[in-house]
Amino acid sequence: MARGNEQRGEGGGQRRGRDRGAPQAEERADSDIVEKLVHINRVAATVKGGRRFSFAALMVVGDQKGRVGFGHGKAREVPEAIRKATEEAKKSMIRVPLRESRTLHHDGNGRWGAGKVMVRAAPPGTGVIAGGPMRAVLETLGVQDVVGKSVGSSNPYNMVRATFQALKAQSSPRQVANKRGKKVADVLGRKADAGAVAAADGE
Repeated sequence: MARGNEQRGEGGGQRRGRDRGAPQAEERADSDIVEKLVHINRVAATVKGGRRFSFAALMVVGDQKGRVGFGHGKAREVPEAIRKATEEAKKSMIRVPLRESRTLHHDGNGRWGAGKVMVRAAPPGTGVIAGGPMRAVLETLGVQDVVGKSVGSSNPYNMVRATFQALKAQSSPRQVANKRGKKVADVLGRKADAGAVAAADGE
């Protein structure tokens, strides 16, 4: 009987040791991920005996190197809602090609419901000219020079989804060249200098 207790004790100790080590590994893996809370809303459900309140959070995460994702979570407490939204955002991250690791390759439009956005590539030194949810998405993506404009709904959920639609439509010269079966220099044209071709090849 004592041996059985010892075995269970050893097994329990091993499990506790693994549990203590797991969060540290998770923190190291996510150390380069930037998280931004875009919007949090208190919602109420009318039930028998009154109203039951809960919170809905909208999060945007990214590595500031071309990967970004968003997610929303709902829970009775704010921290739990943020945790759920963050986990969903990390699972839905997409990769967006960037030019010189600072701006977009070309202009783009996105639409989701009544939300309409426009994003435009910008020269060095412009900065991130965008506001609200669009700014959160572009900053976590790692864009340094871009101009964004929202011309539709100001609903943060629609704006974030519309921004992602515009980012998903981005394509680099190398991707276009691969689709057409050509070289990057042919896609960029005769006037493209060696630096532009090298930048496109280096993505």
